[in-house]
Amino acid sequence: MTSHASVFDEIQWHNSSVPTMLKIRDELPEVKTLILEFAIRSSALKQSLPDILSAYQMIIDCFSEGGTLFISGNGGSFADAMHISGELLKSYLKKRNLPQSDIDKFRSMPFGEELIEGLEVGFPVVVLGLNSSLVSALENDIETRYIAYAQELYALGNPGDVFWGISTSGNAKNVAYAMTTARVIGMSSIGLTGGTGGRFSELADVCLCVPESETFKVQEMHVQIYHLMCAMIEATFFTHHKNH
Repeated sequence: MTSHASVFDEIQWHNSSVPTMLKIRDELPEVKTLILEFAIRSSALKQSLPDILSAYQMIIDCFSEGGTLFISGNGGSFADAMHISGELLKSYLKKRNLPQSDIDKFRSMPFGEELIEGLEVGFPVVVLGLNSSLVSALENDIETRYIAYAQELYALGNPGDVFWGISTSGNAKNVAYAMTTARVIGMSSIGLTGGTGGRFSELADVCLCVPESETFKVQEMHVQIYHLMCAMIEATFFTHHKNH
């Protein structure tokens, strides 16, 4: 049976992911365990781990500096964007208790005790495309098609934020427009796709290309990757109070 230690040693980390790998190995044992379990459970995606680590570090740096993660996709990939936001805006695998400073403030407020009991710490995540009024206005007023994600990102994004675009082919034009816009703003970008990565391979700072090309198979692998990333992000900032 393959040991956890040997799996970690066997992964072919590329140069940009080595510092993150070393930090995880030496300082973040929960994150290391998540990676090792993923490598054994999802062996077909083991080759994606260096890029997963690069994307993870990008998001960690963004959140550490008070930045926002923007996500977009179409169809099933739009549902995946919503899924990711749901895992990050509230607890996923761990209880995210409020900081004591906020608890003290809530105690002096109306409904404070109920809010203390129910609220959890979340990460700032925005799914592009939920504002149907904006989308319909652009469709009516602007001749350029597929521009809604880019317009919303251009209005809301800031340097240091991260854009995460999802497309099974890597060629979704509206997502690619947003990825180009992210670069102009000074944001980093992640592509989550399949096959060879399509246009995302040229546009994204990190392109996670799963080894499938058929849409439903790509999406099944995408779920495994973003569940791992959500768990890693959470474990980096919250080291106690597991829910199960």
